[in-house]
Amino acid sequence: MTSAVGTTKQPGGITTPTGPRRARRFDVNRTTMVALVAPSVLLLLLINAYPLVSAANQSLHNGSLISSGSFVGLDNYRAVLTSPQFWQAAEFTLVFTIVGVFGSWAVGLGVALLLQADMPGRSLFKVLLLLPWVVPIVVSATSINYLVATPSSPVPSLFHALGLGTPLFLANPGWAKVTVCVYKVWVSFPFMMLMASAALASVPDTVYEAAQMDGAGAFQRFRRITLPMIARPTYISWILMTIFCVNDFPTIYLLTGGGPISATTTLVVLAYRTVFQNFQVGPGVAIAFLMTLTLVVVSVVLYRQIRKAAFH
Repeated sequence: MTSAVGTTKQPGGITTPTGPRRARRFDVNRTTMVALVAPSVLLLLLINAYPLVSAANQSLHNGSLISSGSFVGLDNYRAVLTSPQFWQAAEFTLVFTIVGVFGSWAVGLGVALLLQADMPGRSLFKVLLLLPWVVPIVVSATSINYLVATPSSPVPSLFHALGLGTPLFLANPGWAKVTVCVYKVWVSFPFMMLMASAALASVPDTVYEAAQMDGAGAFQRFRRITLPMIARPTYISWILMTIFCVNDFPTIYLLTGGGPISATTTLVVLAYRTVFQNFQVGPGVAIAFLMTLTLVVVSVVLYRQIRKAAFH
């Protein structure tokens, strides 16, 4: 029989706790966990929230680097969204990001598939293929400038010797766009290779063996088995590489500085110029906020694809 709320009397006079006391104990444990986690969460919020709030305030004022200036509301955003320079930079940012993400993914996945084969020196090849990503970007950008910057550089000289003219890779707007996009793929594919290699290692060999016994060819195995089973790591790598490409300031600035005639200016370079060269803090921060909003939307879309892949 039950003698009181919270206890039950057993034969021999022994009492045991019932539901309400267990629930109370659970609440105490949960409170303890929240109390332990709260300082870290609060610190992270302060570290990230203060710059965000401060920047949002600057984007609504017509100020400088040393003063907030007068409140102008959304005028900075209107000025940015009606500026041809903004849309030109947004267009190239889109091209640069698409080529950077999918170009590096295609090359990285292809190399990862090749490295799955049992061949001598595979470990050495993996280390060598990481060099474009490991080497500091200042060093690699300087090397590219040496190879293509002037008509007497090795690559233009080779084109001239083959009768293909003397292309100005960093002085011609079209060639400059191609150069920075190819360079981005070159420095980014090792990261994609690592992500793809880790994902491919998790695919059981028995699945391929069963598919091969059923008569599936190499392309069918790749399309029906490999791509679906590495979908989640692939989407994660796309999210990360999208963020890397949109926020990539050194690649553009070290190779072309955003030129020639602003042909390779991305949004992050435009924001830098607006704030630190033109000293227009409000419009520059507004550009940065629009970039952040775009990245959030892209990340949410790809995250939904990750969740869908998890249930297949």
